[in-house]
Amino acid sequence: MPSIFTKIINGEIPSYKIAEDKHCYAFLDINPMVEGHTLVVPKVEVDYLFDLDDETTKTLNVFAKRVAKALDATITCKRVGVMVIGTEVPHAHIHLLPFQQESSFNITAPKLNLSKERMQELAEKISAAFI
Repeated sequence: MPSIFTKIINGEIPSYKIAEDKHCYAFLDINPMVEGHTLVVPKVEVDYLFDLDDETTKTLNVFAKRVAKALDATITCKRVGVMVIGTEVPHAHIHLLPFQQESSFNITAPKLNLSKERMQELAEKISAAFI
């Protein structure tokens, strides 16, 4: 059965897409820890990030770097952090989080409740900065 991320990649479930290429897909997390919280996934469905083959790992990380630069260009932040947890969805993924303080990385803190309009606005701005 396809993962929710595969369904997003295939357009079966809507997303706030940031960027896409032949191998990767990036979209806003619908339960963000911070504004701009983005998920970067390979299009190949592999459960555990460290089970990806080396070429996919390289491709995913270079793609994530490009997305991080777009986040940095559009979201006021000190840095864009990277987090890999990957236990809720059986599809390898990287979290990118623009942050001012490291406390933004508290995964048990309440998530933001952003409007659909704000999510769309963020997606469009970040996508426009993606190179």
